Amino acid sequence: MKSGARRFAAVLMGAIALMGCDSLPGRPQPAQREVRPDEVESFAVLFSQNCAGCHGSEGKGNAALALANPVYLALADDAVLQRVIAQGISGTQMPAFAQTAGGMLTDKQVEILVHGLRGWSPPDGPPASPPPYAASGGDAARGAQVFAAGCASCHGPEGKGGPKAGSIVDGSYLALVSDQSLRTTVIAGRPDIGQPDWRGAVPGRALTGEEVTDVVAWLGSLRTATPGQPYPSR
Repeated sequence: MKSGARRFAAVLMGAIALMGCDSLPGRPQPAQREVRPDEVESFAVLFSQNCAGCHGSEGKGNAALALANPVYLALADDAVLQRVIAQGISGTQMPAFAQTAGGMLTDKQVEILVHGLRGWSPPDGPPASPPPYAASGGDAARGAQVFAAGCASCHGPEGKGGPKAGSIVDGSYLALVSDQSLRTTVIAGRPDIGQPDWRGAVPGRALTGEEVTDVVAWLGSLRTATPGQPYPSR
């Protein structure tokens, strides 16, 4: 056989061998190959790996509030969900997940999470429209009165703990939550631990948006400058 023919035969046999590599015993099939973290496009997988540890399996609540709560989903629009997931909440335990903010998720994966969370909204929405998601200001003195009327029965007259719930004025707790987190919790409640939303805080009626703002102002006024430590001497 001439050298040219031998070379052709060798190349042909090599190509045939390479074509058969995927069928070799022990070689993983395409469906079995590991997906790169930045290529995951399953909402269930993304939520389980990034959110469920705090927000609970299927968003039903754990250390953090339940994201599958219909009131929360009515309160927070898509822009809020996208911003919180991507950028986190400064000064709290909610980290930034977007790669552009130092996290691990692509912009597309953040969008998948937002779309998946919105899919948990009931088709007819909550029974009533909640107060606005964000607000500023508020009157702490009026907020103390709102707390006494609507929250003290569970958290105690001074918020230091009662028969149904723990302290809401603990310095370490207040240091870990933002005013917006407090507002969100007052409005949306924590159904996973039995805390009512804004409609059930005061017997017989719902809290107004102004009352929510005031009680958050009161709680915020109780924060210490250095929680867990004595004030520095002058």
